[in-house]
Amino acid sequence: MAGRGHVQDPNDRRLRPIYDYLDNGNNKMAVQQADKLLKKHKDLHCAKVLKAIGLQRTGKQDEAFTLAQEVATLEPTDDNSLQALTILYREMHRPELVTKLYESAVRKVPSSEEYHSHLFMAYARVGEYKKMQQVGMALYKIVPKNPYYFWSVMSLVMQAISAQDEKLSQTMFLPLAERMVEKMVKEDKIEAEAEVQLYFMILERLGKYMEALEVVRGQLGEKLTSELQSRENKCMLLYKQLEQWPECNALSRKLLLKNPDDWQFYLSYYDSLFRIMDQGWAPPSEGEHCVEGEVQHSVADAISFVEERLAAEEGKESRPLRGPYLARLELIQRLRKRGCPEEHQLGEPLELMFQYFVKFGDKPCCFSDLKIFLDLLNPEQHMQFINRLMETVPLQAPGEEGAGLALPEDTRALQRHLCVLQLSRALGLQHALDPAGKLALIQELKARYRHGLQFGKACLKTELQFSDMYCLMASHVCIDLWAETGDEGALWQCLGLLEEGLTHSPSNAQFKLLLVLLFCRLGAFEPVVDLYSSLDAKHIQHDTIGYLLTRYAESLGQFAAASQSCNFSLRFFHSNQKDTSEYIIQAYKYGAFEKIPEFIAFRNRLNRSLHFAQVRTESMLLDLFLEADISSSLEDSVKSLGLCPEEDDIPWADMRDNRDLTVLTSWDPKDRQLSEEQRRQSLEEESLWLRLRSLTLRLAGSLSTLGHHPVPRNSEKAAENGLAAKSDIVRPLLSQLDTTLQDAARFIERGVQYPFLGPPSTRLASALTSGGCQCQAAAFQLAVHLQELEASGLEDTAEVQTQIGNSFKSLLAQLQEIFSKCKGDLLEVRDNQCKTQPSLLENLVVFVESICIVLWVSSYCGSVLRPLKSSLQKKKKKKKETTTATPVVFSGYQEYTASLQTLLTEALDHIKEQEATLTALKMSGLSLQERALTEEEGRFVQVAMDKVQSSYLRSLQELRELLRKRADTLRSLKI
Repeated sequence: MAGRGHVQDPNDRRLRPIYDYLDNGNNKMAVQQADKLLKKHKDLHCAKVLKAIGLQRTGKQDEAFTLAQEVATLEPTDDNSLQALTILYREMHRPELVTKLYESAVRKVPSSEEYHSHLFMAYARVGEYKKMQQVGMALYKIVPKNPYYFWSVMSLVMQAISAQDEKLSQTMFLPLAERMVEKMVKEDKIEAEAEVQLYFMILERLGKYMEALEVVRGQLGEKLTSELQSRENKCMLLYKQLEQWPECNALSRKLLLKNPDDWQFYLSYYDSLFRIMDQGWAPPSEGEHCVEGEVQHSVADAISFVEERLAAEEGKESRPLRGPYLARLELIQRLRKRGCPEEHQLGEPLELMFQYFVKFGDKPCCFSDLKIFLDLLNPEQHMQFINRLMETVPLQAPGEEGAGLALPEDTRALQRHLCVLQLSRALGLQHALDPAGKLALIQELKARYRHGLQFGKACLKTELQFSDMYCLMASHVCIDLWAETGDEGALWQCLGLLEEGLTHSPSNAQFKLLLVLLFCRLGAFEPVVDLYSSLDAKHIQHDTIGYLLTRYAESLGQFAAASQSCNFSLRFFHSNQKDTSEYIIQAYKYGAFEKIPEFIAFRNRLNRSLHFAQVRTESMLLDLFLEADISSSLEDSVKSLGLCPEEDDIPWADMRDNRDLTVLTSWDPKDRQLSEEQRRQSLEEESLWLRLRSLTLRLAGSLSTLGHHPVPRNSEKAAENGLAAKSDIVRPLLSQLDTTLQDAARFIERGVQYPFLGPPSTRLASALTSGGCQCQAAAFQLAVHLQELEASGLEDTAEVQTQIGNSFKSLLAQLQEIFSKCKGDLLEVRDNQCKTQPSLLENLVVFVESICIVLWVSSYCGSVLRPLKSSLQKKKKKKKETTTATPVVFSGYQEYTASLQTLLTEALDHIKEQEATLTALKMSGLSLQERALTEEEGRFVQVAMDKVQSSYLRSLQELRELLRKRADTLRSLKI
């Protein structure tokens, strides 16, 4: 327990056993020990709080809170109790209570540095910047230390950053912060680098770049020592802001003379050079060009500078640097874009890239270095370039090993050969091959992969094999072949290859990510769970790559795994709030002031994350689909989720797409890579699908407000009890849903496609083309008609009754239509080959979700019609009428529920039939002869097939179980 060692308290010995129990996770014993101690010492407040911590950790939150408040109302000032209460409130996620605790302590002990410090940090956790400023100054008055003074200054800066009114920031908060720092500067009290950094930050935010430049260049700038070239980097930044391009150019050149391998300074050098040329700047006739020294202001100067750097590089014997060689290519590229003929003075790009490969081809970075300059080659030069590179790769003469291939002798030769293949793929040469050529290339890559394994025999399990990239490239070519021919055999071969790769490199993340993608595309989610788990994603990766998991979990019918993965992601997002507060506190403690706005921005970015909104919405929908069977249960589920249908808590205007869409390695040409336009389209599609799901969730929540609340016919009475307001939720939400469906339909018509290794498409297309979204909207529309019937009664509602009757028929027809698109075999063996139809599984999930929503509405329907029928029967008995016709709405409802029962029985039979077919299917020994697979390769393909078969069975079992539960609820719908 934090702080235990600092306590000089006579009761410390008595409390120690409780601390030990809590530290060891033995919370029940901690509670028992605290009870024993409290019997002897009733006024030992800390024992009460420690007992509360034990209760909190055993799930008795209410008891724990009551006990804690008993102690808190006494306003304790002993360190033990205060620290224990702080820990308890943090575990309860109630940081605001910690502030009240230390406010009381500061009132009682106004001269305590420690309590003021704790109060400051408590305010930091809840973002009370104004109070932080006041406490910081109070601390400085008690103990005049610089850090406390600058805590107060930083709190002013944070008020400026968080202020809604930008004018207020610029005219009040930041100028006040500036004056406070200037006071310390004039009194020569600036001591630490952090204080200079804060002064720089204030001036920068005020737009006072010249003043900031003077600070960095002056005496205060000498304190900027923690980062390498900190002063120079800040000067560079300010020169760019001030558009002082001569100074920027001279400083870049000066820094490159010191370190000719720093790429960022080459970019600054070129940016400033061309800006100077565009402005027509000329150096003065006398004296220095500028404060930073000589300025280079022409293409000739740049060419001369680059050639000097290259000459210096060629003349030395130490390890060659890549920077000067790449700088030459960068200059050619920029000159070509500007249409400058001087580019030819630097040489022919093909020759220069060839020379670069000769020098650095054995480094893994060689491909990424050259890739950005491939545009400099003409299409007719592509094959010539690759052939020249291949000539330099030292390969053994062809032998029996590797099927007559020339193979590398060592890892450096292997890396060179790999680089050539990567460049060949990036130039589109592999894509241009015909199917037979691609098959031959796959065979070659597999042989090279297996040959290269000999170089990694001593590798640890956590290390990658040197030849892994051959295996990955072979997988990519298999995917190309599948995309071109539609032959699923290529996909099974790809899965087998990756499974084989994982046995040799169990830690290869690229193998796992590609397997995740392929299994999901085949509709098999079961193997994906373990694969994703083995990636051991950390912290922010739950947001950046989590979409790979959550996109497919529910849509492939694995509801338990879907719920688990959503909750796993949500835990990260919920802990972000608490964790970020701790980072901010540490930044204050250690004076890392410039990091505090970054932490705040990071927290906001995660709170506005698209993925966060998606998993939150899907998690609640999943809970409803799995738990809410009839309307009473729906109402309970909505309450337990804290769902408020009236409120839309998704920040649509500030949504942040944090997905890493390039997490999968790709060597494809630029025209096959993910474009910015496709990124925008993907975000648009994700937002449309999220809006549809969010509206579906809110409409489901609004159903629970309709059930069991008959709306009085007297509208004034309805307004009085608030029921009218509640019942009006559904109509505007339905209107929004209708508009979103129209937008979604227009998006689908555009036929947007993404690269295979790019973002996966959402469920939008399958949900619309199957008719699921339209069916769910029609179900909610039925609820509106039922409201009208409930409000008006059976008299004079013939039109409404007709609408309801038509809705019953329409809903049944739509459900039948969705179900018809689920028929077919998920997995079948045809012509001794394995074929999959994963779209059938997605359609089946849409059908089951639609059934759940239809049944919720049907339950509400029964709750409306039951009292109306009862009332009608009573009237008949009173009037002794026997000939009055039964309203059509009752007979229509009975026919509707009977047909629903039939449909559900049919669906359950279909799923059972599919399960039986899958179980009986023998996957072993399927022919893949045209792939020329060895027996071992066949075993790995078989492993992949078995995983897909097992996953389909699991999905069908979960879908059948959920559908069976819903079929059981139909009996309760009779009226």
